[in-house]
Amino acid sequence: MLLNYKRTTVLAAGSDYLRAIIGIALVVALLVPFKSHLNSTTASLLLLLAVQFVARQYGSLPALVASLAGVLFFNYFFLPPIYTLTIADPENWIALGAFLITAMTVGELSARARRRADEAEARKAEIERLYLELQEAFKKASYAEALKQSEKLKSALLDAVTHDIRTPLTAIKASVTTLLDEEGSARLDAGDKREMLEVIDEESDRLTHFVNGMIDMARIEAGEMRLRRLWEPIDEIICSALERAENLTRHHHLKVEIDKELPVIKVDPRAIGEVIYTLLDNAAKYSPAGTEIRLTARRGVEDQVLIAVSDQGPGLPVEFRERVFDKFYRIEDTGRRQPSGTGLGLSIAKGLIEAHAGRIRLEDGDAGRGLRVVFTLPVGDDEIPQENEEGKNNT
Repeated sequence: MLLNYKRTTVLAAGSDYLRAIIGIALVVALLVPFKSHLNSTTASLLLLLAVQFVARQYGSLPALVASLAGVLFFNYFFLPPIYTLTIADPENWIALGAFLITAMTVGELSARARRRADEAEARKAEIERLYLELQEAFKKASYAEALKQSEKLKSALLDAVTHDIRTPLTAIKASVTTLLDEEGSARLDAGDKREMLEVIDEESDRLTHFVNGMIDMARIEAGEMRLRRLWEPIDEIICSALERAENLTRHHHLKVEIDKELPVIKVDPRAIGEVIYTLLDNAAKYSPAGTEIRLTARRGVEDQVLIAVSDQGPGLPVEFRERVFDKFYRIEDTGRRQPSGTGLGLSIAKGLIEAHAGRIRLEDGDAGRGLRVVFTLPVGDDEIPQENEEGKNNT
C-alpha cells in the first residue's frame, strides 16, 4: 500500500510538471501568430502571468519548471535571431536573466500565497470543529472534559490570530526588504516601488483593523465596552466610513441615499463608523465586481434612525441569518464566496449596535436579490447641549 501511495504521489507530481510545461506552451502558441504586433516586453509579461497561474495551481516547483520553459520559449520565438536559441545581443542576456529571476520570484510568491490561504482555511475549519466539540462537551461531558476542550479552542484561536498577524507582517517584511536592498531596488521602476509601498500601506491597515477588532470583541464580551457618546450628524459618520471604505468598494457601483431631515444622534462616532465600514466591507467581499452596493439612511419609527447596506450577491438563506452574528462562524455550501477573514466582523458590529441600545438584522436585498443588513439606533436620551448645537450651526 505504501509503495502504491508513493507511486501515485510521484505520478501526480510528474503530471503537475507536465501541465506546467503545456500551459506555457499554450500561451506561446497563442502569442506566436501575433508576434509581429507584440514587443518582447509584452510577451514576457504574458508569460509571467502564465507562470503565476502555474504557481497558484500546482506549487513552487512546477512554477520553476514553467519559468525555465518560459525562458526557452521566450528566447526561441521572441528574441532575435528568432527560431534559434542563439543569443546575439548582450542586452538579450540581461533580458533573459531578468525574465528568469522575475518569473521565479513571482512563482514563489504566488505559491507561498496559495500555501498561506490553504493553511488559513485549515485553521478556520479546525476552530469551528473545536468550537462545536466544546459545545457538545458542555452538554454531555463533565466540567473537566469541557475545560480540556476549552484549552484546545484557545490554542486553535491563538494559531488563527498568529496567522492573521503573520500574513500582513510577511507581506510588509518582503516589500521593505526588497526596497532596502540596493541591487534589488535598482531593478525596480517607479511603478513597482509604488506598488510595494501600497502593499505596505494596505497590509498595515489590515493589521491595525484586525488588532482593533480583537480588542473590541474582548471588551464587548467582558462588558467593558466604554462608548464615548457625542451628538453627531449621522451623515458625517456615514461620509467618514465611505471615505475609509473607498478602496474596498472601488470595483462596485456605490449608491448612497441619506434623508435630508435626519436628526442629530447621540452615539460613539468611531464605533458606528466601524459598523458601517464592516457592512460595506462584507458587501464588497460577497458581491461580484460591477454590481451595486446601496447604503441608505432614513428616519425610523419611535424616534430612531435606520441605516441599511444592501448588495447584489448570492444572498443568504434564512436559517443562517442569526448564526452569522456568532464569533468565528463561517458559512459553507451556500454559494457564497469564502474571502479571507476571522468571522468576527458581524459579531463586533452586533455588539457595538446593542451597546447603543440598537438592533441589527439581515433581510433579503432589493427586489429579492442579494442581502441587506439593517440596523437601528435611538436618537438619544437627553437634549442636545446648547453650545454643541450652536457650534454645529456655526460650522
